[in-house]
Amino acid sequence: MRLFKERGYEKTTMRAIAAEAGVSVGNAYYYYEGKEFLIQGFYDRMTHEHLVDARRRMDGRTDFSERLALALESWVDCAAPYHEFAAQFFRTAADPNSALSPFSNESHPARETAVQLFREVLDGSDLAPKIDPELDELLPDLLWLHLMVVVLYWVFDRTDDTERTRAFVQRCAPFVAKIVTLSRYRVFRPLVRDAVDMIKEFVLPTIGRTTAAKPAEPADSEGTKRGRRRNGG
Repeated sequence: MRLFKERGYEKTTMRAIAAEAGVSVGNAYYYYEGKEFLIQGFYDRMTHEHLVDARRRMDGRTDFSERLALALESWVDCAAPYHEFAAQFFRTAADPNSALSPFSNESHPARETAVQLFREVLDGSDLAPKIDPELDELLPDLLWLHLMVVVLYWVFDRTDDTERTRAFVQRCAPFVAKIVTLSRYRVFRPLVRDAVDMIKEFVLPTIGRTTAAKPAEPADSEGTKRGRRRNGG
């Protein structure tokens, strides 16, 4: 992370990372196929830290809007140390063929942890027993997509301590809660059904697709041999 901060993501090579870590390039490639997979490890770690922190903040709170805001604020705080160079990661993550895309198969572990958190946001709230069953099934995934909107806003936020993002979270959480609450009422059930069908048809199939393989950075002979051994070649 220090090298990415000093040199930028694109200019930081696996060879430089291996040198700083005091290991051979081949050893680095044995465990990680490329630097994007190092970032996946970072995603996994930060997502776990977010889960633990958000659970602590939500403990004893039952209001859905409050729990949602606390979970989103927790992400902003956990990600704060990396905001300075987040845009560099975003350029790569925005490529649908990149392993760093939040929708890729490679990002599944981090995404699954985040979706689990939003399941807890809902299940621990007083709103949970009142939700339409079909919406209840999809809502954690939809709340994760809402987090992706917050992340995008955060990446481009240049206010002190990302104050605009924090204000955005505080404004959005009650709004989302109101929409979810309305789904309880019979008059809105047809709209809920249409929305659920549309999400199942157009949104969920795009999450977790296998990404196209991209050439890794050239490795030395040791890294190449070990990489083939890992992949059964």
